[in-house]
Amino acid sequence: MVTKQEYSRIVGKNAPKSKTALNCVRAFLAGGAFCLLGQALLELFIFLGAEKDAAKTLVSCSLILLGVLLTATGVYDKIAKFAGAGTLVPITGFANAMSSSAIEFKSEGFITGTGAKLFVIAGPVIVYGTLAATVYGAILWILHLFGITLF
Repeated sequence: MVTKQEYSRIVGKNAPKSKTALNCVRAFLAGGAFCLLGQALLELFIFLGAEKDAAKTLVSCSLILLGVLLTATGVYDKIAKFAGAGTLVPITGFANAMSSSAIEFKSEGFITGTGAKLFVIAGPVIVYGTLAATVYGAILWILHLFGITLF
């Protein structure tokens, strides 16, 4: 019979060591690299003559395209294995989530595979985003009826 103290000692000796600090540094560096790339693209598009609002749209489109291409080629998975949560930067992470579910089900056909599974991740985001916008809009409308303005 093993005592609690002996069991704790055995578990402590054989358990894998935590790499939390290293994982945080990797996530920070990868997320920062994606953000730095976005800023570099913004500066490039402005340098090439795009207006600031148009340049911001071009950056978003470029990062989405990059996320999809990296996912389709399998590179995004390698980056995620190294960087963990650092790959969850909103634009590239969302592009990865959208495209990976579509790519995974392409063997089932265009309609029943890719088309049906494309919004597996985006569906809840769209539904809850629309619901939240409707609720917030209704609250603002009611406040406006009572003469209360927040903005």
